[in-house]
Amino acid sequence: MSFDKKAKDWDKDPKKVSRAKLFADEIVGFLNGHKVENALEFGSGTGLVSFNLFKRFANITLADTSRGMIEVLKEKIEITGAENMVPLLIDILEDALPQEGFEIIYTLLTLHHIHDVKKTLGIFNNLLNKGGYLCIGDLVTEDGSFHYKDPDFDGHKGFDTEEFKTWMTDSGFTVEVDKIFFELEREQNSVIKKYPMFLLIGKKN
Repeated sequence: MSFDKKAKDWDKDPKKVSRAKLFADEIVGFLNGHKVENALEFGSGTGLVSFNLFKRFANITLADTSRGMIEVLKEKIEITGAENMVPLLIDILEDALPQEGFEIIYTLLTLHHIHDVKKTLGIFNNLLNKGGYLCIGDLVTEDGSFHYKDPDFDGHKGFDTEEFKTWMTDSGFTVEVDKIFFELEREQNSVIKKYPMFLLIGKKN
């Protein structure tokens, strides 16, 4: 699945833009005015989520493994003058970030692409300050049709949220929010299929 090739047109899909805003709005509502100095978006893509948050958070690090996505993100940052957004082309499962001590980490529709989710949750825990928050938006278990246009996809077919909460607990988080916050629709063979998306927010113990 080549995100590099899709990067230039990524923001042209209004559905991607709207669900990113909805996810960001959920984060803002949960924080309820809580001040954030340092935030991390994992799997940032072109920054659709973070551009809804950069005026609320003092500093945002945006990490992604797609060079194409990061290049588009850099262009958007330059155009908007969002100097508090720092794009990083990095795989945090393999390489250390230049900083730790985040108050919040958030990620939207990324973890189902990651093979070792438990390892990733452990890394998130290490990167967060005590009492920091992890916000995850992703797919509830689906029948495998979500990526039907990408035959090479080898990630997860969504997640069982009860199992995912256990992973979070085992990784040192207390789950504070567990809800379905959005229903994503895709057309397949002239039929509209619906894919529920969950929001889980955990607090580092």
